[in-house]
Amino acid sequence: MPLQTVEPKRLYRQIADQLRALIAKGEFAVGARLPAERDLAKQLGVSRPSVREALIALEVEGWVEVRTGSGVYVLDRSHRAAAPVAATEWGPLELIRARRVVEGETAAIAAELAKRKDIDAMTRAIERMRELADRNVMPLDGDRAFHLAIVECCGNAVLAETVQGFWDSRRGPIFTRLGGYFESVKSWRSAIAEHEAIRDAIAARDADAARSAMHAHMDKSHQRFSASWRRANLFFQPPTETRK
Repeated sequence: MPLQTVEPKRLYRQIADQLRALIAKGEFAVGARLPAERDLAKQLGVSRPSVREALIALEVEGWVEVRTGSGVYVLDRSHRAAAPVAATEWGPLELIRARRVVEGETAAIAAELAKRKDIDAMTRAIERMRELADRNVMPLDGDRAFHLAIVECCGNAVLAETVQGFWDSRRGPIFTRLGGYFESVKSWRSAIAEHEAIRDAIAARDADAARSAMHAHMDKSHQRFSASWRRANLFFQPPTETRK
């Protein structure tokens, strides 16, 4: 038999595949509650964030429903069209960890190279974030502008495209759904303050402080998305067309 093409799979997809197969075989009946995240993580030998990414992927695909404060329940798929998550989509929590590595260094470089116009661009982006949050709108446009303003200081097209690709992946269905549970005006207020700390360190020409501030921002972002489901607020709802 000829060799078959090997397709590398992201960890959350491998977990989702196992759970999907068990549901399809009836191991978890329609209406049944899946084991808790911590139990699934222990049984699979993986981290809870990876399990969370897998569960969100299954929810996007219409296999399960996350009921905050209660658990994750199997849905009846007899009248549902399949909506598979793209194989190329990164897991949100893994993405944040990658951004921590890369953007910690771009912030440090920016502290050494940023000009007045670059600092002004960061400030305008923060003001845009605050304006949108005040209107109860997710301030994603300002957030994107802020992180791109930092990397543009580096004068490196590869870094700029990498950071842009990282950030644009935030608009994928898994990240969007996860954000719908854990992002709120309060969480964005915290994020805006974290952005200000990064901007201030860059403006002060302190590379170590800028790197540390970016690391702290990414660590806190990871914590926000890893919080207990009981703390999910559903303030910013995922787009209605993605909710089944």
